[in-house]
Amino acid sequence: MSTSITISVDPHVHSEGSYDGHEPVELILEHAADIGLDGVVITDHDEIEHSIRAAELAPRYGLIGIPGVEVSTAHGHLLAIGVEELPDAGNPFEDTVEEVRELGGVAAVPHPFQRSRHGVRKRRIEDCDAIEVYNSMLFTGYRNRRARAFAERHAYPKLGASDAHYLPNVGRAYTEITIETDGASTIADVPRETVIDALSEGATRIQGRRTPIRKSTVQYAKGAARKSSYLITSRMPVVPTVPASMDR
Repeated sequence: MSTSITISVDPHVHSEGSYDGHEPVELILEHAADIGLDGVVITDHDEIEHSIRAAELAPRYGLIGIPGVEVSTAHGHLLAIGVEELPDAGNPFEDTVEEVRELGGVAAVPHPFQRSRHGVRKRRIEDCDAIEVYNSMLFTGYRNRRARAFAERHAYPKLGASDAHYLPNVGRAYTEITIETDGASTIADVPRETVIDALSEGATRIQGRRTPIRKSTVQYAKGAARKSSYLITSRMPVVPTVPASMDR
């Protein structure tokens, strides 16, 4: 018997698989279950192995397993939610959207318009599946309000997410999704396809709060330092690149 329920998912979280991430997926899953989430999508930068493992482990924690990745397109970052293969990085935004769909995923634009964080410019977004309208890592509400207004004007489904790189920030913002259980006995038994379909249909509601500015600043600063370290060491032929994960 099919029953309509609302689940809570944080669709934008980074693990130690990202050059700017830190946490093992096991800790992220345990924390997500402890704070009452029904699912979390690991979206490491251009790396999907940790996310696939997290999706496989999720049912052990009573969570829905949904893999994903944050893809670097030629025009900014794109969340590929629900994919099990890594889309090609560096392609035009619109081509990457199509590839994500072909792989069975939802193409969602994270932190749009914020160029300091590789957000896609407004003029580039002519077609996608969802817009991240609440990113808890933003210092002020201005960018989130712009993203929400854009999504509402173009009738795009809206997502809320933590964009967490550290464990305490996971779930600070999340998306409530109304789904049909189709007889699933537990949340962990809900097929990921059911969640993906509900996302693309816009059956969502945003919840959460902003990450404290002090914590956001620390996360930005550490990420910038790791990226600078990589840029320097990658140009030194006899020195291993640091962090090595950015070579992927």
